[in-house]
Amino acid sequence: MNSPRKRSFPVVTVLFFLLLISGNSFSQAAGPSKDYQLIAGKNYVQSKNYYLLTLFESLAPVRNLLKKDVVLNAITRQKADSIKNALKYCNRDAFCYTSRLKFSQEEIRSVSNRLAELYQPGNELDRLVKQHLIPSGCYILFQHLSAKEMLVKAWEQDAMGINFCIGVYGEGKKANYPLIDSISFATRNPRDTNTYHPGYTSLLYNTTSLLSIQVSDTSLFYQAPMMAALQFLEINERDQAADFEPMAAGENKAAVNKIKTIHWDNYKYSVILVPGAGPDDPKMPLSAEGMLRCRLAALQYQKGLAPFIMVSGGKVHPYKTRYCEATEMKQFLIDKLGVPASAIIIDPHARHTTTNMRNAARLMFRYGIPFNKPGITCTTRGQSSMIGTTLIERCRKELDMAPYRNGKRLSETEIEFFALIEALHIDPTEPMDP
Repeated sequence: MNSPRKRSFPVVTVLFFLLLISGNSFSQAAGPSKDYQLIAGKNYVQSKNYYLLTLFESLAPVRNLLKKDVVLNAITRQKADSIKNALKYCNRDAFCYTSRLKFSQEEIRSVSNRLAELYQPGNELDRLVKQHLIPSGCYILFQHLSAKEMLVKAWEQDAMGINFCIGVYGEGKKANYPLIDSISFATRNPRDTNTYHPGYTSLLYNTTSLLSIQVSDTSLFYQAPMMAALQFLEINERDQAADFEPMAAGENKAAVNKIKTIHWDNYKYSVILVPGAGPDDPKMPLSAEGMLRCRLAALQYQKGLAPFIMVSGGKVHPYKTRYCEATEMKQFLIDKLGVPASAIIIDPHARHTTTNMRNAARLMFRYGIPFNKPGITCTTRGQSSMIGTTLIERCRKELDMAPYRNGKRLSETEIEFFALIEALHIDPTEPMDP
């Protein structure tokens, strides 16, 4: 936000003016807080993908406001009826089932309008924005908006994310990275690829049937589509967003505790980031590239350049592998290279180099690692060159923001980076690592 021009208003007038605009974006300047504790809700797949909707059901005053609203109740009943009627009328039309499970554009607009009408400065929805949406950073790309507009944009993002998820993991539409993230089922009829396979249509019927039972007593307008998205992720075995959570109390506990004791002035860099490299063989837990990158990072760690190595990579390569790049690299660093577990932070969710960088910035912020001290990426030559040249533009294209900026190049395998706060924004089109 630009600094306001100096004016000769009396102090009382200025204070009165500030009170008047307390409900607008001016009051949102504080931004994300490192002390904010994310609410996990019922499960991490839900809360990491659809954080606003998780807040809707986790915060009792907000939940009660939405449950009592006549307009939203009508949408809830209509959606439940539509899903129930799908079982009667969709027959062998597979798309008919999934279209009933998604939010329609009219439903999204109706909810947007109603949330805007329900929002009032100082009420439950206003507090949700100022006490959760803003300090969480989960919707930071909307923070320049007024509180009301930010609320609506967050809702529309969550709704779009749910529809995208059902589209990919229910309808078999193209994922952003189909070679690693596509649906688990053969959806198309081999005799007529313009139609769905009869067996898959039967699965959609059974999925819709179960959802119809589950949503028969739902009281919140978004629950049926959200439950459908989560159920499709589950049956596709695509719930990796929850892997190892809560990490700060598990795999990263020793490192998180150590962070609190670090005197950062004693180190030139904050972290040594090692992006993962998945093997081609599904029986191989760690690739040769992964081993080489770990050894490069261990050399820098042993020089005392940074107190932590961060290994980043999920269950990515090959398709539906059971091995997690980050945990395999961590074990290699401990067993083969003698790096203590307390010096290793894992990011077991990233699926691309873009999200290696984004997730590193997120963990640094959440764990209290200073942003004003650069980290270094430590990887093999080709990837290091990409990180230093084309990756930022790729991040803008694929993530709608840049999660880092480059510093100095140290060698052909190391380059400085500075984490950026925009990395906190949820990506609605990557349900395994939003």
